[in-house]
Amino acid sequence: MFLSEWKLLIAGVIIGLSSEGLLAQASTDDRIRRVAVYFVQHYSRIYGIEPELVESIVEVESNWRPGAISPKGATGLMQLMPQTARRFRVQNRFNIEQNIRGGVEYLAWLHKVFKGDLRLVTAAYVAGERRVIRRGLAYSCPEVFAYVQQVARLYRNKLQSKHKKEGQS
Repeated sequence: MFLSEWKLLIAGVIIGLSSEGLLAQASTDDRIRRVAVYFVQHYSRIYGIEPELVESIVEVESNWRPGAISPKGATGLMQLMPQTARRFRVQNRFNIEQNIRGGVEYLAWLHKVFKGDLRLVTAAYVAGERRVIRRGLAYSCPEVFAYVQQVARLYRNKLQSKHKKEGQS
């Protein structure tokens, strides 16, 4: 992203433009993703969750498509279910900023519940915390296991890439 685009994005946030207002100007998938990445970075800092984890979950959940809808009714970038959205005060699950904020806040809550065990955090994110709280690592569902592995692989790759970039600086 060019510096001028970041300034425009940040200026839009500062003067109170909603993410919808920003997206009205950002018609391409690339620009939509840039807006989403901005909010991932922002809310990751606020809630103390690594942005690489959030990005990995977004990639697996929606492949960065804000209009994604699952067969079970989860929607948006972070595929929030209606009850999760209500719990974390998300009024419009298709709103990029609200969806990411709610999803990251949910991840932060799960992080506390599962004492930082990212296997359980990720499993609970996709399967629901009640199932994982009840069974812990004994929770065995092939789809959930595959999901956790996929997120973990992406997360590791993102962290390795980040460390390589930092080493080059």
